[in-house]
Amino acid sequence: MGSETESLEPGSPDTDEPWLRRFHAGDPEVLEACYREFFGTVSRAVGSILSGADRETVIHEVFARIISNADLRRSFRGGSLAAWLGTVTRHHAIDLRRRLVRETAISNREQESESHEWEAAAEARMLVERFRREWLPGEWLGVFELRFLEQLSQAEAASRLRIQRTTLAYRELRIRRLLKKFLLGDGARPPRRKGAP
Repeated sequence: MGSETESLEPGSPDTDEPWLRRFHAGDPEVLEACYREFFGTVSRAVGSILSGADRETVIHEVFARIISNADLRRSFRGGSLAAWLGTVTRHHAIDLRRRLVRETAISNREQESESHEWEAAAEARMLVERFRREWLPGEWLGVFELRFLEQLSQAEAASRLRIQRTTLAYRELRIRRLLKKFLLGDGARPPRRKGAP
């Protein structure tokens, strides 16, 4: 392995031109020796930026990129392979860390948004239930459910309730007025009526 190590740490592009050509060409022996010899270098380069599974991911992604990406290999022009690998690794690790921070922030915002949406939906359900229980006359309940909650057309709602469409329209108008009073919270709470025209 000593001769491979010497060939892997070229002094300059001129003195190691054959090795550099093999590296650029993706020669499997050269790439395998690179992996074996510089795994620790790459691991140390990412260690100060990431840890755990993210660290392992970057190590393997860097070597996978070197194996699969000829343009990346050609960007090494000679000199210290360890220094070049360290730079490539640090950049990749920093990119991954930024992406993880962004994803975490997005995930947190989504969770907050979902929480607010759930709270708003729960509050809306409680308001509807309170309106139905305290303000809505029993005769109008069917109109409220079909027109306001299920959002059926007037014709469909009237047909399901088996009432005239004009009767349904009148009740709907009265419900809208009552709902407006309820939502504006003017303090007036009408007595619970048993029926409505």
